[in-house]
Amino acid sequence: MMRCCRGGLLLCLSLLLHSGEAKVLTEAQSGPLYRVLGAPLSISCNVSGLAGDNTQKEFEFRIKKPANPTFEINIICTSDESFAYAVYGQRVARKEITLKHVSPNSVIFEIQNLQKGDEGDYECAVINTESVYDGTYNAETTVKVIDNSLSVSSPVSTSLSYNEGDALTLTCQASSNTIQHTHLSVAWYLQKDGEEDARTIISLDRDFTLSPGPAFEGRYHAGLIRLDKMGEATYRLQMAQLELSDQGRIYCRAQEWIQDPDRSWYAITQKDAEETTLNVKAREVVPDTSSLVVRISTQQTTLQEGQELSLSCNVDAHSLQERFLSVAWLRGSVELARIGPAGILFVGAEYSGREKEGELRAARIGDTEYRLKLQPVRTEDQGEYFCRAWPQDRGQDGAFTEGAAQTSVPQLVSISATESELSVEMQQDMIVDEGDRLKLTCKVDGVKSQLSVTWQRHSTSTASFKNIIRLSREGVIEIDGDLMSRRVRAARPSTNTFTLELEEVTPSDSGIYQCYVSEWKANSKTHSQSQTSTVTVRPIESFVKVNLINRNHIVTVGENVELLCRVRGPRVPRVPITLSWSLQRDASTIDNILTLSWNGEISWSGDQHVYQLKVENKVKEVAHTLLINGASHREAGTYQCQASVFFENVHRKLPPSNAVAVMVANPVSKLSLTSPPTLKRNINSDIEIKCSVISEPFASSRYAVTWLHQQLEEKKTIVSSDRDALITFGTRVEPSDRQRISMRRSKGPSFELTIRQAQNSDNGSYTCEVVEWLQDPRGNWYQLSPKSEITEVNLIEPANDLRLEVTEQQQLIAREGDDVELKCNILSGAFSPSVLYNIAWIYSGGGSSMTNVLLVELDHMGLLWYPEMALRDLQGRLRLTRPTQSSFYLRIQRAREGDSGMYQCRVEQYQLDREGHWQQKASESAGPISLTVKVAEKNLSIVKDELELNVSRSQDFTIPCHIMGQSSNESEFQVTWFWQKETRIRSIFVAYRNATLQNMFDKGHQLRFDRPVPNQFSLSVSKPGPENSGLYYCEVEEWLPSLSHGWWKVAVETSGRLTVNVFTEGEGVSEPQCKSGTWIGILVPLVICSLLVISLLVLKICRTNASGGKKSGESLWTEGHALNTKLGAED
Repeated sequence: MMRCCRGGLLLCLSLLLHSGEAKVLTEAQSGPLYRVLGAPLSISCNVSGLAGDNTQKEFEFRIKKPANPTFEINIICTSDESFAYAVYGQRVARKEITLKHVSPNSVIFEIQNLQKGDEGDYECAVINTESVYDGTYNAETTVKVIDNSLSVSSPVSTSLSYNEGDALTLTCQASSNTIQHTHLSVAWYLQKDGEEDARTIISLDRDFTLSPGPAFEGRYHAGLIRLDKMGEATYRLQMAQLELSDQGRIYCRAQEWIQDPDRSWYAITQKDAEETTLNVKAREVVPDTSSLVVRISTQQTTLQEGQELSLSCNVDAHSLQERFLSVAWLRGSVELARIGPAGILFVGAEYSGREKEGELRAARIGDTEYRLKLQPVRTEDQGEYFCRAWPQDRGQDGAFTEGAAQTSVPQLVSISATESELSVEMQQDMIVDEGDRLKLTCKVDGVKSQLSVTWQRHSTSTASFKNIIRLSREGVIEIDGDLMSRRVRAARPSTNTFTLELEEVTPSDSGIYQCYVSEWKANSKTHSQSQTSTVTVRPIESFVKVNLINRNHIVTVGENVELLCRVRGPRVPRVPITLSWSLQRDASTIDNILTLSWNGEISWSGDQHVYQLKVENKVKEVAHTLLINGASHREAGTYQCQASVFFENVHRKLPPSNAVAVMVANPVSKLSLTSPPTLKRNINSDIEIKCSVISEPFASSRYAVTWLHQQLEEKKTIVSSDRDALITFGTRVEPSDRQRISMRRSKGPSFELTIRQAQNSDNGSYTCEVVEWLQDPRGNWYQLSPKSEITEVNLIEPANDLRLEVTEQQQLIAREGDDVELKCNILSGAFSPSVLYNIAWIYSGGGSSMTNVLLVELDHMGLLWYPEMALRDLQGRLRLTRPTQSSFYLRIQRAREGDSGMYQCRVEQYQLDREGHWQQKASESAGPISLTVKVAEKNLSIVKDELELNVSRSQDFTIPCHIMGQSSNESEFQVTWFWQKETRIRSIFVAYRNATLQNMFDKGHQLRFDRPVPNQFSLSVSKPGPENSGLYYCEVEEWLPSLSHGWWKVAVETSGRLTVNVFTEGEGVSEPQCKSGTWIGILVPLVICSLLVISLLVLKICRTNASGGKKSGESLWTEGHALNTKLGAED
């Protein structure tokens, strides 16, 4: 399997680029891309300029995360399934992360479900299969993962049932708390049973453009379907005439859009509200298309306030009984009511409240006649009234098609006011804060009978007053359907006082509120009076303020920063507030640090190890403190806090706080350097300039060093070393000069510049420029201001003063096999790269042909050679060393006797001339040294004691042979034992040095050889006979290995004589005359044996006495027994 190699050889890019415009271009989707947690991510990447447009290219994707921006993590590769690191390996294997080819030259990278850890810089790299690099082979895209704060809800019941032709109103609330600039789009959908895809009813896109769905275009253009935005986060759907095809599940969907850097809009998230099941009941009708004649009539055209207005609408047409019509009553341009083709009554918005109160009624009372009644009438009801009718055709799907409308002539109705003492008084204007309770009071005077009150509101979004709540004369409360979910109350705390209370008001509750009081007599209204009050609901943004302060806006790296965000307002901290902290590092990127939700949840986008949050509740204020622990340059930028109020399931963004800039400065550099102000060196010698740091470093200090050379007006960079000790040469340094220049670091720290074989062009001033790098608390490196020191270098011609260490003739004596070292030392002379030495060792000895023979030579260029073939054996054991700059040693390994002779050292000095050629400047010789190699000296010694031994034939005797001294630890011994009887001497046993044994005795089984220790030998004779009497001794030969002669005999020594007398039992033993030494040797063991025998006798006597002494034991002394020379039968 081919491993994806990193397009990482991009290091070579700068060296391999052709001149002119680069050919290869790799492009990825520009960033930063803001995507929501849990949502999908896709990044496109393509390459152009590579050979073979139709050949599929291989791509790799990596990521660098904010916590470690220098470390790359492999994610996926198109050609290697094992490319991913472990952190992404399982997700790639599960196909949660994919990289697919769109074309041979482009791919799309996708993550199905974004995680917090997926935030970072994504790199797309194309694998280059060509031999050269010509362009860019990778591209980066920054991805920011933000929280999903989109909220969508619908307060309507989950199931609704309507008749065909009824009106439907649904609301949906959608809001977001995203810090970045986003837009919302809202759409209503109808999901019908059996259909896979939902039908779009109507949508409001991110640019606030309304678009009906394909199946609803005709009704939208007829004004029967509309979508209105009510306030900041409420979207209302109105369908004026429901049709059978509208049956299904209706829901709203909100999408949050963000504009990417390429100016395109991207839906980062979407949510659906809960579905509402809508049931529509059908009515049977028969269509017809004939023309209509419409007339309007009334019994009374002049009325007084409180009377009944009856308007009849007569429609005449052919076959009217088989036709279906829509009939409406209008006052001017305002529609009072309409009876649809299915017979359903629709009341206009302005009169819906009066219809609910029973003041307005409409019905079909005959085949051609429709009647509307309005009681009690008011003065504002006067004007011109019309009747309008439409023929309706019904299709196969049950939907009606509206025909041409026919309108009657106008009917003028006049209404005059009646006298009444009823009066109503209200406060004219009222201002209330959002979220507070609205309480309106209506004072009534001149009351003569029962009263009812209707509270109404006229807002900017409605053409007329709409009922809020009604308190009947019997005390029954009726709440308008739009406010059923709100906490609204109407009360009559006293006879002449009515109150309206509305909890948790919003800015949409602003408007003109009307207290409409009716006086009743019997079951009819007699008089009505109203009064209005303008109510303004201050949005929460106007009285909740967010302010950000910072006590210290300029800090040093590593110091703490404390930012205080104060949220103030009359209802704070009771208001549920979500607060977000953001950081803007540049003009285009805003990063979210954390979000503290109103319910206490904290979502971190920044590094939790860097930031800490503290919240403190105060009177009318909540103080949020953001602490930056150990600030680094990454934390520098513009900070803001943004609050939003979560009110009625909607995020209400408050204006963001003022921006506060935090600047992170580097610490003041304490760097101090020292270097020699001047240096004087010989031409062709080495220049060493040492630049040392003498100040106390920081804990994380690293140094980047640059050496610059200035000669006359020209100044150039010679060599530089970055903080990681990576050394690079200046671009103007010639390749030949780079061989002479080196740089190294040592403790201190110190930085040493070395220029070998200095030339005239190396004269001038050298600047050591040091930049101190420090590591911030996040592990990132930053640099302090540079410091520098200057050294002037002056080159001069060197003097020649070669002199060797000369002594009288030296005498060296060595043992063969040892190493011998001959020394040649230079006492004075130039030592620099421009001065070299030729060293030769000369040998004399071994005969007239061996005079002044060149053994070995190391020339000034470092070539070692052995010119004399006759001394090849000696030359093979020579080692020439230079332990110091002025010492040249010749070592002879494993010296031999033939190496003896006279040795002499010759030194020649060479120096570069101005043309760069080596010339001999001087020559000196030292010595001679006389060497004598000797073979090991004789030092063999063995025990030479003269002994006499009397033994019986049943006793064994041993002939010892003990070595007291030897010439060498490498010695080997050959031991021979001799037996002399009378004048005849013969060898009886030999132990050779190679451990071979030879028995030459007549009775081989009588001899036993033993060597308990390396230098002790013994030969034992067992069961000797009288014939074995005689003199015995041993002879020891010492052998040593010789480098010149092989094994050779060093010495031979003979031991003392052992006189052995073997006698049979019963024979007397004559007292031999022994020397004093022999007596001592015999006496000592005899004394020991006697003591032992006496002890045994005493023990036996004691035992005998204990047993009664019946029988005396036999004597153990030898004198008590005659020697038996013959063996008895028992023996």
